[in-house]
Amino acid sequence: MTSFIHTDADLDAGMTALVARDPRLADMLAKAGMPKLRRRPAGFPGLAAIICSQQLSTASAAAIWGRLSGAFDPFHHDAVRLARASKLARIGLSKPKIKTLKAIGTAIAKGEIDFDAVAGLPADDAHAALIKLHGIGPWTADIYLLFCLGHADAWPASDLALQEAMRIAFGLQRRPDAKQMTKLAEAWRPWRGVAAHLLWNYYRAIKQREGAPMQSKVQSKVPSKTRPKAMKRKANGGGRGR
Repeated sequence: MTSFIHTDADLDAGMTALVARDPRLADMLAKAGMPKLRRRPAGFPGLAAIICSQQLSTASAAAIWGRLSGAFDPFHHDAVRLARASKLARIGLSKPKIKTLKAIGTAIAKGEIDFDAVAGLPADDAHAALIKLHGIGPWTADIYLLFCLGHADAWPASDLALQEAMRIAFGLQRRPDAKQMTKLAEAWRPWRGVAAHLLWNYYRAIKQREGAPMQSKVQSKVPSKTRPKAMKRKANGGGRGR
């Protein structure tokens, strides 16, 4: 059965179930406090906002998304698809992100992706549908599932802030990689998305900076020769997505 976190009540119920399943998290919750529910619009706007935030500080991502969403009223996939690349570049988008947004707009126009249908799929099936899109890797798909669709078990295993929070919380010598993160979180099913909310909040409390999702560079599908270098993350941000 697929669980969702659409409301604060859903998040509260999920957190209660999660802590009951793993009592170690009770101390983390006491230190960090109850996380706030984070949601984005579903569909092309939500996915576009996540793409804008990849490998950028929170402040930079918010600025670019503000310019992009403000440049198109309404914000529609056809408008972005048909826009000149030079216009999108002036907004602050890199060439790979421009190519990704245009490719997704084209996929929607051709009927190759239906976001309403994706919203009704189980998490694994929705994830598989999303990563078929050009430029969409596992991290982006998981963030979309968690924040745009509210899948309670979405687990962005490659997220740097989650990895660092996991290292600190459980006294690990090294930051776990995506494969290790998946193994460590297995016992939290079907509430791994709730655990992600808690870990981001814990990261924020411990580091005294935003615990928003931060993408690891290795998750991008863009060839390394064309991939822009990740910006150094400042104390006020993590990349992404919130």
